[in-house]
Amino acid sequence: MALLARFDALSFQAQLILVAVVCDPIGFAAGYLLAPEFGVEPILGGVYGLVAASVPMSLLVLRESMAR
Repeated sequence: MALLARFDALSFQAQLILVAVVCDPIGFAAGYLLAPEFGVEPILGGVYGLVAASVPMSLLVLRESMAR
């Protein structure tokens, strides 16, 4: 709970960078490692993982736009 409060205390620009730094590598790695299970080339799975990792970023931008 305290971590969420610290995150909300950051500026919007810092929140965007933090979400990108955390979610993008996780999304790429997960997509790269899970791609062969679905019959897809690993690099293409990494790209799919990056697309999926952009969802939290989109939700953060949506939340900021609704607050204004």
